[in-house]
Amino acid sequence: MFSALLLATSLILAPPPNVVLVVADDLGYGELGSYGQTKIRTPRIDALAREGLRFTSFYAGAPVCAPSRCALMTGLHTGHAWIRANREVQPEGQEPLPAGAVTVASMLRAAGYGTGAFGKWGLGGPGSSGSPVRQGFDVFFGYLCQRHAHRYYPDYLRRNDERVEIAANRGGKRGAYAHDLVTEEALAFLRAQDGNRPFFLYIPYTIPHVDLDVPDDSLAEYAGAFPETPYDGSKGYRTHSTPRAAYAAMVTRMDRDVGRIVKVLDEKKLAESTLVLFTSDNGPTYAGGADSEFFESTGGLRGLKGSVYEGGIRVPLVARWKGKIEPGTTTSHVAAFWDVYPTLAEVAGAKAPEGLDGISFAPTLLGRAKEQRAHEHLLWEFHEGGGQQAVRLGDLKGVRQQVSKRPDGPIELYDLAADPAESRDVALEHPEVVARMAEILKRDRSESPIFRF
Repeated sequence: MFSALLLATSLILAPPPNVVLVVADDLGYGELGSYGQTKIRTPRIDALAREGLRFTSFYAGAPVCAPSRCALMTGLHTGHAWIRANREVQPEGQEPLPAGAVTVASMLRAAGYGTGAFGKWGLGGPGSSGSPVRQGFDVFFGYLCQRHAHRYYPDYLRRNDERVEIAANRGGKRGAYAHDLVTEEALAFLRAQDGNRPFFLYIPYTIPHVDLDVPDDSLAEYAGAFPETPYDGSKGYRTHSTPRAAYAAMVTRMDRDVGRIVKVLDEKKLAESTLVLFTSDNGPTYAGGADSEFFESTGGLRGLKGSVYEGGIRVPLVARWKGKIEPGTTTSHVAAFWDVYPTLAEVAGAKAPEGLDGISFAPTLLGRAKEQRAHEHLLWEFHEGGGQQAVRLGDLKGVRQQVSKRPDGPIELYDLAADPAESRDVALEHPEVVARMAEILKRDRSESPIFRF
């Protein structure tokens, strides 16, 4: 493992910045206007990109929710992480983070930060070792369970571990949209900050994860905008008469609320003391009536959610920090979810645990490219879809499929510089690279007692 013990460095800034980390759910690399989207309107997030830095080679922790969020929270890639696939725990929740985990929230709280999480957790149910209030957050509001989060008009949400009944939705009524409730709680957390200590606000939104479901005021913004075929529920989740309009409206509603969060920061004169990050937990979906092909959701990349091809794991990352990040800039620096932990440790002047897989990209944020260290490689291990592995080594990307049946099976090889769509396997042309990747896949991973190939 890469050792990431971080102490005081020349990049630490005083006072330490606030951090707002917004993570969309299943938003594709190509679904923001700032990343080439033409059908879905995302003006507020695009404004963040104009005011800050846009990453073009940033990767999620995994191609589905729980392991990706584990990588984000723990700084470990899925060859080392506790969670390497979606695994439900009944009656509510997913495989929990263990009590011994030290999350990015735990690290920042130990450094004096106030911490709040609002949205979808997915790393442990109520009362478990993985509950957010046992993993470094002072307060949580939203969905602890990913399956529960499929419904946008639920009977209840969770405040910390406790049920909060939503009377407006009782008996199948649709009176309170959960995304809106989460946003209001996040805004309340922001407004309550008094400047006595820095804060870490984590907002893992559920949009645009299906169900396709959005209030009428947002749906009206896209009325008649696209040719439509009603979605009949054959790929799971709720039916919808205008699925394309619903999907676009969901993304635009989320964009609106990102704008509301940024507006409060600006009104409180916190723009120059707050690092804002916006990203997505994995690539766009194939389920529930979402039409990723129509919206060109991957930006031309191969694969969707659930795949370790680029479309399943390459995601947008936009960063704004006024006065620190040069506006309107773009970087091709290769980074991933497990780099967020050491990055926040560095900018906060905090101490991260040893053994993280991440490398801080704080130098890239602050325009100090000459000081930026690069990964020798990135690695993904995914225990769904027959078992999948991937390695990025420079511009070359290796993919191994059906690992559960063939742990030492063939590795496909793609040159991302010449072929970002991964359309031409060049493994036969570079046997030495394939051999090196095979060695990395053996060396840079550990056995998991829960997730086994």
